[in-house]
Amino acid sequence: MRKPPDRVRAPVSPRAPLKPIDLSKLKTYPLSRRQSKVRLADFSLPWQRGGPFKKFLETLPDILAVKTLRAVVQAIVRAHRKGRPVIVGMGAHPTKVGLNPILVDLMERGIVTAVAMNGAVIIHDFELALMGHTSEDVEAEIDSGRFGMAEETGRMLNEAIARGAKEGQGIGEAIGHYINRYKGQFPHRTISLLATGARLGIPITVHVALGTDIIHMHPSADGAAIGAASLLDFRRLAAVVAGMEGGVYLNLGSAVILPEVFLKTVTLGRNLGHPLTDITTVNMDFLPHYRPTTNVVKRPTQKGGRGYSLIGHHEIMVPLLAAAVMEELGR
Repeated sequence: MRKPPDRVRAPVSPRAPLKPIDLSKLKTYPLSRRQSKVRLADFSLPWQRGGPFKKFLETLPDILAVKTLRAVVQAIVRAHRKGRPVIVGMGAHPTKVGLNPILVDLMERGIVTAVAMNGAVIIHDFELALMGHTSEDVEAEIDSGRFGMAEETGRMLNEAIARGAKEGQGIGEAIGHYINRYKGQFPHRTISLLATGARLGIPITVHVALGTDIIHMHPSADGAAIGAASLLDFRRLAAVVAGMEGGVYLNLGSAVILPEVFLKTVTLGRNLGHPLTDITTVNMDFLPHYRPTTNVVKRPTQKGGRGYSLIGHHEIMVPLLAAAVMEELGR
C-alpha cells in the first residue's frame, strides 16, 4: 500500500492583537431614575424581646418568601371570610412532625373546610389516637420481617374500612366514625384529624395506592373494600374542589399521590361546568418536587388564579402560617 503524501500546511500569519472595546461613548443614566427591586422600606427590623407575635410578623422583610407567605395568608383569610373552601391535601410527614393539633384547631375554627390525605396518614393518625405514639423504626425492623406488623394497626384499620365500605362510607369517614364509636380505646382522639372530621362533619378523604401502606400486608386487608371506599373518597373530594372557586388548596408534603389526585379533581370540576378560574394553590414542602410544582402550583392556575410555593420544614412553616392567619383574622 502506498503511503499517502504528507499534507503541506500553508504558513499562518500572526493575527493583530485584539483591542479592548472602546467605552468612551458608553451611555449612562442617574441611579435615581433606575428601577430597583430592593428598598429600605422592605427591610427587616431587629426583634425586641417580649414583643407580641403580630409585631414579629411585621418585622419580617417584605421580600421573596415573606411576600409569598403574606399572599398565602391573605388568600386563606379572604376565602374564610367569604365562606369559600380551604382544602388541605397532605402526606404523612406533617402528622409525624407533630402538626395534628394545629390542623385540628384550624378545622374547629372553620378555617380548614376539607382534608385529603394519602394512605400513610391514616396509620399515623390512628396510632396517635390509640397509643399516643407512632412512626416505627423501619431500619431496625426490616431485616427481621417485623416492619409493619403491629397487630392493632392492621386489624382495626382494615376492620374499620371494610365495615365503612359496606355502609357506603369513604375511608376517611369510616375510620373517623370508628375512632369516635370506640372512643374508650382512643384516649388521644382529640388530636386525630379523622375523628375530628367525623365529629364536625368536615370531609376527610383518603386516597390510597394499593401496596404502599403497611395495613395492606395484613391478611385482614380487603382490596375490594379499600378500592371502593377510596374511589368514593376521590369523587367526594372532586365535589369539594368543584365548588372551590374563590378558595384555597394547600398541598402539605405529598410528593406524588395528592398532586395527581388534585389535578384530576380540577379537570373533573371544569369538565362538569365549574370554571375554577379564581383559585389559589399552595405547595409547602422542604424540597421543590416536580409533581407538586407542576400539578398543584402551575397547571391548575394557568387558566386563572394564583399558585405559590413555600419551601421550608413543615414543623416551622405550618405553625408560622397558621399563626399568621389567626393574627390577620383578628385584625
